[in-house]
Amino acid sequence: MKFCSNCGSPVTLLVPTGDNRLRHVCGHCQAIHYQNPRIIAGCLPVWHDQVLLCRRAIEPRRGYWTLPAGFMENGETLEQAAARETHEEACARVRDLSLYTLFDLPHINQVYMLFRAELVDLDFAAGEESLEVQLFHEQDIPWSELAFPTIGRTLECYFADRREQHFPVRNEPLEALRAHYKKAF
Repeated sequence: MKFCSNCGSPVTLLVPTGDNRLRHVCGHCQAIHYQNPRIIAGCLPVWHDQVLLCRRAIEPRRGYWTLPAGFMENGETLEQAAARETHEEACARVRDLSLYTLFDLPHINQVYMLFRAELVDLDFAAGEESLEVQLFHEQDIPWSELAFPTIGRTLECYFADRREQHFPVRNEPLEALRAHYKKAF
């Protein structure tokens, strides 16, 4: 950040009085500009024993498979964001959303929150950010072509939990992802 979004004056990186972190502070109007992590909300859409994946049409990781997910917008709940992203990327409608995985990724200032959800019907198609969308049985998941470690881990947990029919909310530390997916970091 170089300029204040309030008055347009240059900002300086400093620790404001009473704070303990570097912040962008406007030297003219004294506005403190906080930068906080971005929330990624999405779904693991399920149809019977299959899951819906999207092949990304955008960077990063264009051409790789992912669950429908994206940045939460102001003015919406997590569930609304997850359902909206699923509709935007897969033209799919979901119901019965249940928080399933949560991953803190401080190295890229993101928090992933993915919901298990049921597809309402089989009326889905590639949205603008997807090259294609497809239902996959567990044995057909393109594991080596998944876009992000968070997606792979969510799918692994889901298939293991499905065998037990127990779906706890999972909040795994970044170190667990790093250890499991060394190539991605």
